[in-house]
Amino acid sequence: MPHPLRDRDFRLLFTARTLSLSGDAAVPAALALAVLRATGSTSALALVLGCAMVPKLLLLPIGGVAADRFDARSVAIATDLIRFVSQLFAGVELLGGHPTLWHIAVAQLAGGAASAFAAPTGSPLVTGTVEAAALQKANALLGTANGATRLAGPALAGAFVLTVGPGWTFMLDAATFAASAALLAMIRVRRVPVPRRSLRADLAEGWSEVRSRDWYWTSLIAHAVWNGASGVLLTLGPALVVGEAGGEGAWIVVLQTGAAGLLLGSLLAGRLRLRRPVLVANLGLATYALPLAALALGAPTPVITVAYGIALTGLGLLNPVWETAVQKSVPPHALARVTSYDWLLSLAAMPLGYALAPLAASAFGPAVPLTVAAVLVAAACLATAAVPGVRRNGLTARAVPAETGAAVR
Repeated sequence: MPHPLRDRDFRLLFTARTLSLSGDAAVPAALALAVLRATGSTSALALVLGCAMVPKLLLLPIGGVAADRFDARSVAIATDLIRFVSQLFAGVELLGGHPTLWHIAVAQLAGGAASAFAAPTGSPLVTGTVEAAALQKANALLGTANGATRLAGPALAGAFVLTVGPGWTFMLDAATFAASAALLAMIRVRRVPVPRRSLRADLAEGWSEVRSRDWYWTSLIAHAVWNGASGVLLTLGPALVVGEAGGEGAWIVVLQTGAAGLLLGSLLAGRLRLRRPVLVANLGLATYALPLAALALGAPTPVITVAYGIALTGLGLLNPVWETAVQKSVPPHALARVTSYDWLLSLAAMPLGYALAPLAASAFGPAVPLTVAAVLVAAACLATAAVPGVRRNGLTARAVPAETGAAVR
């Protein structure tokens, strides 16, 4: 089997994605510090974060239609250019020394809307540049890049913020989007003709593809529960770990161990050949119950750290394996729409966890929502083993022929 990185087009795609991921990994920490420095208000930070998240949630299905109906590469280039402008604007605003909150909010609003159209292009770009036999290796490489950038991102943001200020982090992110757009313009992507119909018909067809696969929609429910549980852990975990260990450094170690686990899982995904990939990946996700239970029981920080590393290893394994199974099973002309529904459920569930966790903790104590989240994530992920399609699904599913469609520049 040829290595995906030996192919010029995937090599350019991989480089483009790695660059944009590197900038994006550093921005969340820089954005939080920039807004808090400028306003001193957590409400202002919530407003800015909401401006990035809400349009993404609302527009994701339409983004999936656009990526299927038009050239996914062209959509990805356009979204990179929009995010280049929005991050450049935010960076200039911060470097000016007197940032205006609504200016930053508008920039994040534009970036969030562009992200809704960018996310569904990922799978069509991979299947359009990689032969079917190399899909899992290609997805694992992209997952490894994601894990590595998430591992280095907070440190990079901290270095910029503490030395030259948060504005330069946004300038870096803008530069990575510009470079990504330039690289994407150089690749050739195989296209599959899609019949032109109404927006409503396109959305309905994408949803029909989701509903017709029991392994897919039941797994999506489990993944949504996982994301909701992640919101609970990331909301309540910091205070509990910092309070038990007596310092913020302990929580940073927990997060960095998780990022290392994510990287390790992606590396494993590139080497394993699983007979029942969706089943194994979903069972791996069930390990997220371990850090939730450890926090609920007041376990020592080293135990929580190891448990979180194991849990994120499961996530790192799932992502490439899941994407490969989807890419090999879903018709190419509907792939972006199907993955947009995946993104929508995942992104919608996490804010729900953010919102409910502090309310439940105030009413019943943090152990209760953490325990409930642990039980739910374990039950939802393990229950997928009872679904016939999950047990049957394998990487021998119908593959997309490498020669399908025409190459375009």
